[in-house]
Amino acid sequence: QVQLVESGGGLVQTGDSLRLSCTASGGTISRSAMAWFRQGAGKEREFVAVISMAGTVRDYADSVKGRFTISRDNAKNTVTLNMNRLEPEDTAVYYCAARSRTVTGAVPKSGFDNWGPGTLVTVSS
Repeated sequence: QVQLVESGGGLVQTGDSLRLSCTASGGTISRSAMAWFRQGAGKEREFVAVISMAGTVRDYADSVKGRFTISRDNAKNTVTLNMNRLEPEDTAVYYCAARSRTVTGAVPKSGFDNWGPGTLVTVSS
């Protein structure tokens, strides 16, 4: 199975930007829809952003729309989440996820079957 590993988390201040990366190894992600989820302390895991197999379609949670951008480079087997104008409410562990059972252009928000261990993002006020 493809291994996913996130990186780029850290401690930032309100209004700062951060870039998360997800690197896949042991296989290709080119036939998977890829997404970012997050889970804050004491909260359920929630959807953040998703990108289709070819990177042509994206969707975002309302809470991050206009601030976060998801992208992918299938040649490099990576997915990136650019986060701007960060807020304390964005504090969470961020997870990269892959859904292998998908179709061209699909941007699912559930059914992901492969997850990374997560990276912590902390936004101080």
